[in-house]
Amino acid sequence: MLVHRCPYADPTTVQHFGRQSIEGLLLLQDTQLIETLAHFSRERIPERVVHAKAAGAFGEFEVTHDISSLTSAAFLNGIGKKSKVLLRISTVGPERGSADSVRDVRGWGMKIYTEEGNQDFVFNDIPIFFVRDPVKFPSVNRSHKRNPRSNLSDSTMFWDFHNNNQEGIHALMVLFSDRGVPTSVRNLNSYGNHTYKLTKDDGTFSYVKFHFKTNQGIKTLAQDEAVKLAGEHPDHHTEDLFTAIERGDYPSWTLYIQVMSPSEAESYRWNIFDVTKVWPHVDFPLVPVGKLTLNKNPENYFADIEQASFSPSTMVPGIAPSADPLLQARMFAYPDAARYRLGVNYQQLPCNAAVSPVYCPYQRDGLMTLKSNYGGDPNYVRSTRRPVTFKGNIGAKGQSQHDRWVGEVCIFTSEVTDADFEQPRMFWEVLGKQNGQQDNFIYNISCHLKGAIPEGRKETYKMFTRVNPGLGKRIQDATEALATH
Repeated sequence: MLVHRCPYADPTTVQHFGRQSIEGLLLLQDTQLIETLAHFSRERIPERVVHAKAAGAFGEFEVTHDISSLTSAAFLNGIGKKSKVLLRISTVGPERGSADSVRDVRGWGMKIYTEEGNQDFVFNDIPIFFVRDPVKFPSVNRSHKRNPRSNLSDSTMFWDFHNNNQEGIHALMVLFSDRGVPTSVRNLNSYGNHTYKLTKDDGTFSYVKFHFKTNQGIKTLAQDEAVKLAGEHPDHHTEDLFTAIERGDYPSWTLYIQVMSPSEAESYRWNIFDVTKVWPHVDFPLVPVGKLTLNKNPENYFADIEQASFSPSTMVPGIAPSADPLLQARMFAYPDAARYRLGVNYQQLPCNAAVSPVYCPYQRDGLMTLKSNYGGDPNYVRSTRRPVTFKGNIGAKGQSQHDRWVGEVCIFTSEVTDADFEQPRMFWEVLGKQNGQQDNFIYNISCHLKGAIPEGRKETYKMFTRVNPGLGKRIQDATEALATH
């Protein structure tokens, strides 16, 4: 039967004018044929401009430690409390049909269905990012994609961007370490990157960083192994997660937070709103919070995973944004991308809909309204015809002394300084304490950099010399040896 419930006898037949043979003229009145062809041409929705290729599953988040002194968020209060979760783990730059084992950042789109609405965590598997100025966000992603003329992946384009935007050197070093290609999505960590706030009903708050640490252990693929796997089994990560859950081998992660007081933030040696910097654990130790377990595969990938949307702006009471400018920009860009891909009512799709009651008559109508559309309820604020009860008395996200601003409109872009190379230098020293990791890093970089033009390679060697005097020379020697073959 057709989707509008008109029955038909045989899905393989068509109406045509002619004999009972293959030749004949088709009839416009053949609704079965017309609907079948028309729907096929419209099966695809716009692909995500980033994070197109992904694996996903459902699960639950359970609170294991008491942090009620830090937040009023209901889903984080009460040891043993469980909330349903949808998780989507993706590569960032490549297209939907690309290989899972490419060297790339992995995105972590997580939706927790709570009694206070949805809480989205839109994280990455590296703890820092490549840029801190939001206007550069499209450019860094474009530079990691295809050349607009040749339509080929382009090492020159990649390194040209980073040579001239060197604040991303720390993220580059993590990407080209062995962490850049996980063995499976079950073997990676996830990091919030940005600084967030945990808030309480009395208006007090703490700054926090979020970390999901895999309980399966970190496992990675060597460069040559990853390249080989990309050709032989491009969907390896997707299959690995699906089959593990199917056989009852449920992957899990532990959620930790780092906690910083507002007064500590004012005097800390690095700007806590700079997404290219971490908070060393020696300064702010990890505090355990809860456990995430994936235990159910999607019933239909398109309906449950492809249509899923995630945004850093989707926050429950008790969690709030900070003054990180890149976070502020993402809070607009992500729901805007969902409106483009899925339509203005994307939040009504089952995978995106809150499990808690929603009453928002000021946001209605639009393409593909799926529900009652609030009937005849007033669609304007402060109506006496149907009073609405609101929660809280200080606005959507609360306010504190750190949210009060005095200044003037100015034009700003951040500048790269020697401070941007301090943490990369520390990371290089950490690699030196792990057997073979510095050598692997050199090899991983040289395999990619060898494809760039000579002028671009020279600038990259200079950039890494700022991390360590000998590092640039080691990368140069390895890269030029590969480039000449």
